[in-house]
Amino acid sequence: MVAGLSGGLLLAAPLAGLVSSGWKIDTRAIPNPFTAWANTDQDLLVLGSDVGGGNTDVMLTLRVADGHTTITQVPRDTYINSPRFGPIKANALYAYGGTDAVKEELSHRLGRPIGHHLLINLGAIRRMGDVLGGVEVNVPKRMYYVDNSQGLYIDLQPGVQTLKGRDLEGFLRWRHDEAGDIGRIDRQKLVLSALFAKLTRPENLVRLPSLLAAAGDDVKTDLGPMQIGGLITAMAATNLSTERIGGRPFDQNGISYWEADWPAVSTDSSSSGDGASEGRYRFLF
Repeated sequence: MVAGLSGGLLLAAPLAGLVSSGWKIDTRAIPNPFTAWANTDQDLLVLGSDVGGGNTDVMLTLRVADGHTTITQVPRDTYINSPRFGPIKANALYAYGGTDAVKEELSHRLGRPIGHHLLINLGAIRRMGDVLGGVEVNVPKRMYYVDNSQGLYIDLQPGVQTLKGRDLEGFLRWRHDEAGDIGRIDRQKLVLSALFAKLTRPENLVRLPSLLAAAGDDVKTDLGPMQIGGLITAMAATNLSTERIGGRPFDQNGISYWEADWPAVSTDSSSSGDGASEGRYRFLF
């Protein structure tokens, strides 16, 4: 101890002078990878596939910018007149052409680029809900539905309750009333708001590795772990707003579609010829 203290005292003065005169210390802040999502100019595409992994029951884009996390929900029955696949519902885009086809179509119609994707098989919702301890929502009505082909069993009573596991998945997927898919989107909005509030809590941010592990192979994305952590961290400092693409339902040959009111910036782009409303009317009439 005496030798160490003596050596430190003897070296203190020369080292101080050396550092102040000759050594250059870079004091610039180390770049934080978690800030990469702040004010990004690209959206994230989030798709929720059914048990079979074909059609997507959930379709939305997410953007973090200017202190807001904005979620735009796209009804699954939205009419798409695709130059590649013809007239189809939006929820079939993934089955036909994968995430690239969905990004291409929605980027054109929304008028903004979509850079990354997150594909979640809704079966993973059960396990992730368990890790978070459930999500509190107000179930608006009695919900009962059984679909053995998809392993879907929904049995919920009305009222405020914490849903997790199969109950949470069932609440997200149920659409067997007069509101149909639009009613389901409204219920998804309730879950998204509750999930946003819970996931962005500091005590839950550290659970991201557990959430990803629970999801397993039921989550496919082109984002790395640091990017996912950065996204959640960026969202934690924002306010959430959720909007649904407006429009109205219509039937054609016994098939129900949603006629979407896309932003004018995309519907005015006549050069591509795949999203303009006149293409839909040529097909319908």
